[in-house]
Amino acid sequence: MREATAIFRKQVLDTRKNRAVLIQFILFPIMTIVMSNAVKVEDMPEFFYLKLFSIMYMAMAPIVSMSAIISEEKEKGTLRALMMSNVSPASYLLGVGVYDFLCCLIGTMLMSKACGLDDAAWWKYMCVIMTGLVISIILGAAVGVLAKDQMAATSLSVPVMCIFTFLPMMAQFNGTIAKIAKFFYTQQLYLALEDINHVKISTEGLIIIAANAIVILAFFVLAFRKEGLTNE
Repeated sequence: MREATAIFRKQVLDTRKNRAVLIQFILFPIMTIVMSNAVKVEDMPEFFYLKLFSIMYMAMAPIVSMSAIISEEKEKGTLRALMMSNVSPASYLLGVGVYDFLCCLIGTMLMSKACGLDDAAWWKYMCVIMTGLVISIILGAAVGVLAKDQMAATSLSVPVMCIFTFLPMMAQFNGTIAKIAKFFYTQQLYLALEDINHVKISTEGLIIIAANAIVILAFFVLAFRKEGLTNE
């Protein structure tokens, strides 16, 4: 736990230096608040922008920020140095992941409260978003570990991010894509927020989300071992 705490503190101090990562945390909350208050169309569904940008934020911000943070430390040799100092992959992921999670959580809280979501619905909404954030953070970490440097991390994270972010939106207009998208956690979480005042995840949805989480966690562990970063 002390290792994870030290890594968390390091990331907090590095926030001021890495503006590209900082932008990921504040971009969508600002967009959501501005669009919700400035752009109103007749017959627009309630909380339209909140639902739309929440899924995008949940997938984009953690994947891009985690891959950027880890690839930068890998490029500089910091990550290997930590592993050789007997910092376990679990401690490292916990330290960086909690930092990323809290930053995204603050953004999510701001955008949902600014949109006026009721307290009863807000708690369920937050549970859905937090579930997605955790999975996205692990996925972003795996991408960052596999990338050779920051440029490679961007090349890898963008297509991964696009798949998980845009499939739920494309699924609304194409039945074939919807059949594929249903097997991704972002689609199941999007469906859970369809009626944001009555959040509900089906049994099938829970199974798919759990399966996604297990596969992505295994992917992260394999990526660490492939790159020779374990201290075993």
